[in-house]
Amino acid sequence: MSKAAVRLISVAVATAAVMTAAPAATAAPSTPAAATSTPSDPFYAYGGSEPLSAFAPGAVLKTRTLQYHLVGISTPLKAVQLLYRTTDAQGRPAANVTTVVRSPTGDRSKAVSYQSFYDSLSPEDGPSRAIAGNVSLGGLIPSVEAVFLAPLLAQGYDVVIPDTEGQQAHFAAGPEYGTNTLDSIRAATKSAQTGLNSATAFGLMGYSGGSIATNWAAALAPSYAPDVQRKLVGYAEGGLLVDPAHNLKYVDGSLVWSGVIPMAVIGVSRSYGIDLTSYLNGYGLEVLKELEHGSIVDALGHYPGLTWKKMAKSQYADPNSIPAFVEAMNKLNLGSAATPAVPGFIAQGNAGVLEGTFGNHPGIGTGDGVMVTGDVRALARQYCATGNSAVKYGQYELLSHTGASVVWASAALGWLGDRFAGRPAPSDCGRIPAGNSLAPEEPAPLS
Repeated sequence: MSKAAVRLISVAVATAAVMTAAPAATAAPSTPAAATSTPSDPFYAYGGSEPLSAFAPGAVLKTRTLQYHLVGISTPLKAVQLLYRTTDAQGRPAANVTTVVRSPTGDRSKAVSYQSFYDSLSPEDGPSRAIAGNVSLGGLIPSVEAVFLAPLLAQGYDVVIPDTEGQQAHFAAGPEYGTNTLDSIRAATKSAQTGLNSATAFGLMGYSGGSIATNWAAALAPSYAPDVQRKLVGYAEGGLLVDPAHNLKYVDGSLVWSGVIPMAVIGVSRSYGIDLTSYLNGYGLEVLKELEHGSIVDALGHYPGLTWKKMAKSQYADPNSIPAFVEAMNKLNLGSAATPAVPGFIAQGNAGVLEGTFGNHPGIGTGDGVMVTGDVRALARQYCATGNSAVKYGQYELLSHTGASVVWASAALGWLGDRFAGRPAPSDCGRIPAGNSLAPEEPAPLS
């Protein structure tokens, strides 16, 4: 192994060891506005004379090479960043940024598209900005994830890291996460500076927020990006968001994860151009203002016991009484999306009580603290029943969302290695327990 690879792994592991205490250190509310105070980087802006619509999805618009940074500290590793054309949640042309990190030991024949779980409502928290050296509270998460990236690079994989939420931080907008990811792969293989090309094989990998992008990319690839589909060997994901309407009910009133409720309201509103503020009471509007540019670290544990009812006007106590909400939730439901055409490894924790989520509502059940286990089982079973028998499913009964990520990462690396090696994909079809209904949400009458 080269000295550069050894240095990378050493820095990554040391950083991860220090940063594992980060969630505890964020118990006091941060200042989300600070995350957007950094001067705008001109690299992110497309200013060409041709409209974005004139370019094909995945077209490279700008390129730059810089040092890979961890928590603002430069490392010996080089990273190539690309501004590329993609498609947003409403089907409009958009520009986005991805980062390609070349393995010191690889031959460019294999790459992993790693989708970060940076979960934020601020573009400044995206992984590309953290890699470029920007430091923000939410942006610390991509640095922590270096512990997942280091083994990939050491084993010869080039790593492509898209800003899955786009430049407007469209939190939880699954379809856009998917198109951003697929077009990132297109861009990475079109740029001469990355060393990747049309013959490079790709795997998809992501946990939590990264699993949203991973699964949507796998589901959309055959129709949206058949050229990328032909490069894919499989997808590995854990802690998956399947049916957001179920998740919001599951975390309702939880001690730690209830802050994702207002984050989802903001993200959905921003992604699909809808205004949900008229349905909220004064307290709800106050919470939305606090989190408008916040990240997951601004939400976790800062609103213990928060419920939708506490935020909504009394007549909208049931969010399904809001037509725009129902429409948006159904667009984000993976149960209504296509079945991926490549093998998949899906893992899910089920000890959410360890993270203060005690919800066990009828039709929803238990989860890992934020993700609903019955939904994940249902999706895996649905894939088995609709033509993809190459589905491996793992359920960690004693692990919550945070704890399951470590076990998942090790298993995912081995599973992806087998796919790149051409070994037959294992199947758990026929052994996956029953899950929840993933039927679309139905409108409800006003209270």
